[in-house]
Amino acid sequence: MTVKALLNYLIAGLLVLAGVAPVAQADEDDLSGFPDAFPQSSLEEEVPVVSSGHLVLFSPVREVNNAIRSDRMARIPVKGVGRLYQINRDASRGEAREHYQTLLQSRGAQVLFECSGRSCGRSNVWANQIFDQSTLYGRDADQDYLVAAVTGESGKTWLTLVYTVTRGTQREYVWIEHLEASEGAAIPGLDSANARVRGPIIIPWQGGITHRFEWSATDRRMLNNWVEEEGAQVVLTGFASLGEDEPLEAAMERAQNAMESLSQVLEKSGVSKSRQTLITVGPSVVFPSPERQGDRVEIVVITR
Repeated sequence: MTVKALLNYLIAGLLVLAGVAPVAQADEDDLSGFPDAFPQSSLEEEVPVVSSGHLVLFSPVREVNNAIRSDRMARIPVKGVGRLYQINRDASRGEAREHYQTLLQSRGAQVLFECSGRSCGRSNVWANQIFDQSTLYGRDADQDYLVAAVTGESGKTWLTLVYTVTRGTQREYVWIEHLEASEGAAIPGLDSANARVRGPIIIPWQGGITHRFEWSATDRRMLNNWVEEEGAQVVLTGFASLGEDEPLEAAMERAQNAMESLSQVLEKSGVSKSRQTLITVGPSVVFPSPERQGDRVEIVVITR
């Protein structure tokens, strides 16, 4: 793939709000196991899910004449479990969501769709008509949803759905479905071609002349594993929020400087500049996901 083609591919992915794509496959038993619960939560209910046509949404929901409508949805033959957790008062649903996102990324899951707040649709519809869990009825502005999938070496595919919400009582809940899809099931957006794209690893940054990057040891280990593959190319995309009365050019420059600073860090750790591609986005692409906001660098790795 030429550099120009690669850049076009990546920018197109940004514009369609591409989610987390697969990493190296985890052990099959790990993939089939229900995701570890967010530690600061308690199990409220567990429901078996066995269906020849389980409804899964891959776009926002809306209700028209008491019927569910979504631009991309599918009825998929599955078997698995749904679990409802209440989040402790000293924790937050944002922390819970991050817990499950990190876990899914470590399993190599590809996020097929995610939304946040009112862009998801009405919480009432998600709670009562999609998940059949009235406890999940909360405020439309305080909800988020994602659906991710991963295929193991045996060819089996697992879907994981994560929905969090804040109720009017201020109590917060998370609903998880972990489902094994039947062989040959059609899953919208699950594209084997995207298996070459690993990430993103999202690294918030602070500073100006010098920069401080907030990324965990888990993220660093994951990146090191990815770049060990022969021919792997590392793509850094620099983002910056637009400050009040800040010119666009200034925000773009801040994003570029931070990205170049992280590039130097990677070079010192063994990732040569010849293996890196840098793209400055600044504030020009907006993602709905809370964790993909503000000043940050996103890293993806393209394998052969």
